[in-house]
Amino acid sequence: MKICFFGSSLVSSYWNGAATYYRGMLKEIAALGHDITFFEPDAFERQAHRDIADPNWAKVVVYPATPDGWQRSIDMAAKSADMLIKASGVGVFDQELEIAAAGIPSKATRIYWDVDAPATLEAMALDPQHHLRRTIPSYDMVLTYGGGDGVVSAYRAMGARDCVPIYNALDPATHYSAPPLPRFGCDLGLLANRLPDREQRVETFFIDVARSLPEKTFVLGGCGWETKDTPANLRKIGHVGTADHNAFFGSGLATLNVNRDSMARYGFSPPTRVFEAVGAGACLITDQWDGIDHFLEPGREVLVASTGAEVADHISGLSPDRAHAIAGRARLRILGHHTYRHRARQFSDLFIGSSSRIEAAE
Repeated sequence: MKICFFGSSLVSSYWNGAATYYRGMLKEIAALGHDITFFEPDAFERQAHRDIADPNWAKVVVYPATPDGWQRSIDMAAKSADMLIKASGVGVFDQELEIAAAGIPSKATRIYWDVDAPATLEAMALDPQHHLRRTIPSYDMVLTYGGGDGVVSAYRAMGARDCVPIYNALDPATHYSAPPLPRFGCDLGLLANRLPDREQRVETFFIDVARSLPEKTFVLGGCGWETKDTPANLRKIGHVGTADHNAFFGSGLATLNVNRDSMARYGFSPPTRVFEAVGAGACLITDQWDGIDHFLEPGREVLVASTGAEVADHISGLSPDRAHAIAGRARLRILGHHTYRHRARQFSDLFIGSSSRIEAAE
């Protein structure tokens, strides 16, 4: 099957949290024998901040971030694709691409792949004229990287023919234990870009915790935090490229996951950081959200906190031996059930099933 995929970027993680999800998923889908072309815009300085070369398992087409650029790309894809996928959050000309991918003449199966379903669904709920309200029913299937039954039900209510979560996962070839680096050393680390619907939660679960534990050390990686007021025991280190993620996750006593507001409300939305951190051998602390026990067992494989005070309690009472034990159990669980190889097989099975349904309908 020839798959043409329109996403934010495959080759750069710069301001692009979906990069590792795309890489993990598409590499394993290609390993099942599928031919993949990834279309991404030349936007947001991502080409100047590449952190991988073009992979041997996908052709990468970088198109100008102009009306002519996206139009020529979608026209080219529509002529050759067996499956045409538009991911959410490309960042430029999303509306135009979403409408075109659903309606352009083509033999291809049309897939809308939402990498931030809670945010997309909330945008549609707030805007009765949102273009996706008209467009989603034209796609053959909606895939999401999180959300559980709440997201599935909401998308079906919006007219989706079908909606299936394909959750984030671990790529063991890219996220694994690495020697710690002193510049990342701390009691608690967090890797997260500064975003409006996550900043308050980062303040509550991380920055305020650092203020309450002046004897502990904290490291904050990610873009946008330069102007944020933080305590002296918290180091801000800016963007951390994917080549350094393993060392980042493995250099602290524990790593924190903080979901964005909308993801926490919907639940069942583990970000890529959960699996990457565990794969790199981190002891993970996460804010509370419904569905965490679907992926990791609280108290045994992950530490869960519903408040900043609970994060502080976890860190205050966490010994290196216990952190190591939690990290080891979590990694075994993820390797056994939540790798991108597992997700790719799910995708392939879904495609065969959806193709059968589409052919029967025709």
